[in-house]
Amino acid sequence: MHLPRRRFLGSTAFLLGGALTEALATPVWQWRDAALLQAAKSTTPSAPNFIDIAVQAGVTAPNVWGGVDHKTAIIEAKGSGLAFYDFDHDGWLDIYLTNGDRLGTEWPAGKAPTAHLYKNNRDGTFTDVTERSGLGVTGWQTGVCVGDYNNDGLDDLFCTFWGHNRLWHNNGKGTFTDVTKAAGLHSEQVRWGAGCTFLDYDRDGLLDLFVCNYLKLDPNHVPMADDKHFCQWKGVPVMCGPRGLPPDTNLLFHNNGDGTFTDVSEKSGILKPGPRYSITSVSYDFDNDGWPDIYVAVDSQPSILFRNNHDGTFTDVAVPAGCAYSDGGQEQAGMGVAVADYDGDGHFDIFKTNFADDTSNLYHANGDGTYTDLSDSAGFNRNSQYVAWGCAFLDFDNDGWPDLLQVNGHVYPEIDSYHFDQSFKNPRLLYRNLGNGHFADVSAMAGSGITERFSSRGAAFGDFRNSGGIGALILNMNDPPSLLQNDTVGRDNWLKLKLIGTKCNRTAIGARVRVTVGKHTQMDEVHSGGSVMSQDDLRLHFGLGTAAVADVVEVIWPTTRQVERFPRLAANQIVSIREGHGIVHRMASTQRVS
Repeated sequence: MHLPRRRFLGSTAFLLGGALTEALATPVWQWRDAALLQAAKSTTPSAPNFIDIAVQAGVTAPNVWGGVDHKTAIIEAKGSGLAFYDFDHDGWLDIYLTNGDRLGTEWPAGKAPTAHLYKNNRDGTFTDVTERSGLGVTGWQTGVCVGDYNNDGLDDLFCTFWGHNRLWHNNGKGTFTDVTKAAGLHSEQVRWGAGCTFLDYDRDGLLDLFVCNYLKLDPNHVPMADDKHFCQWKGVPVMCGPRGLPPDTNLLFHNNGDGTFTDVSEKSGILKPGPRYSITSVSYDFDNDGWPDIYVAVDSQPSILFRNNHDGTFTDVAVPAGCAYSDGGQEQAGMGVAVADYDGDGHFDIFKTNFADDTSNLYHANGDGTYTDLSDSAGFNRNSQYVAWGCAFLDFDNDGWPDLLQVNGHVYPEIDSYHFDQSFKNPRLLYRNLGNGHFADVSAMAGSGITERFSSRGAAFGDFRNSGGIGALILNMNDPPSLLQNDTVGRDNWLKLKLIGTKCNRTAIGARVRVTVGKHTQMDEVHSGGSVMSQDDLRLHFGLGTAAVADVVEVIWPTTRQVERFPRLAANQIVSIREGHGIVHRMASTQRVS
């Protein structure tokens, strides 16, 4: 068996060997976590090691987002996402960085902060190609998602703003054209867009667009911190919101097939939940019925799970499904979303990050359309001191079990002046999946890229070196970004799949892949959006453990639901599969697996 389940050292095993007296004097959660860590160390040879190479890689554009030491309005605290985005389709992940502004600031000519596009040089470095691309605009950019909306073979870019969203058409020569108005996506109304998601909700082979809107914030009437209504946190004066400010509604746009979109938010049922403080959305087939659903992480209100009714409409089933609230039935400040079948039972589970003094949720799919919050028993309940943002399930050691990386950062710089157990800048968190429903916090041993402190927001995840190690791109508020290189020692074998649609959308969003090694089957879907208002690598990555081949790779294409099977695919390569044409390209790893 190439992918053995790690065994959980329970309380009985831990107390043996003369440790009873010491254990009785130790809080239960501490010796339980110690047991989990010991299990991770003793049964796994890999040693996680993430290092920040942003400076030497040339990815140094600083983030500008509101005040540095003091925030007067909520827009200054929220931050934004970013993207790993292979804009030129050369098989190497490029980088798109959003950026913000400062309230009341008039920038000298040429000095205003802008978005940035970096091209991957294939040698561990990147070149800033923003000026030529036409993407270097200034404004409060918040979310980003990627998809080929017109099926021309080039993935396009949609960006949300506090202001007016933009759809950038990829011209294929390193340049982009703003087609927002021509596509029917422009609104004269100022809105605060957040996360976004391309999906083909009606399975017609064309990518539709779901857009989160956070709250209504008039740029001419921004509440300031001297307004004491909903403007204190633990007795400390802070900026207002979101409570006390009007939430906004989400939007769904149907792709007309001619380069334009139609707003179908009302007739599709997207407006029925009413206004919400929506932050991040992602689409997966959560109920395994062959149709894409939508999950939305919502701040300070119930989160949303839109079930696809197969007729162009959606129903919010989050409350009866058990993934709208905390395990105790409380509203939470939902920020980021990660989705994976973390325990290999054939159903997608949901991880949602929240505000400080709360734990992230691990909504385990029960297989009947409902979820159980297993965050406590899984081991995610020991880090409630952080405001949590970007997140992803990623198999950092390639053992075939999705691990989890979470980035953090508080919203109130002022708290550093008070004697709280929280700070504005925080480390990241890395959890190892033990293969038995439990996760061990291995952050302290995972390298400086994890332990270094920032007030982070968006995070994107992908293998930017094509070496088999999933890294991370992280937006740090009012700091340069972090680019985490995964140098995990003893990493196992892997397989990466690039899917290309023909009858379905060209980006193959919604395509499901199952990879089987021995008796262990993993699955994932190509998806747009997620983390926090960010875009991950569109390729699907699977750890194979010590196996030299994947026994079977199965692709289910989203429009036709046709299945293609590929037996005995060799490890440590990137395989491109075109719908109906099989394997069209292979790329070997750029680095020998240690």
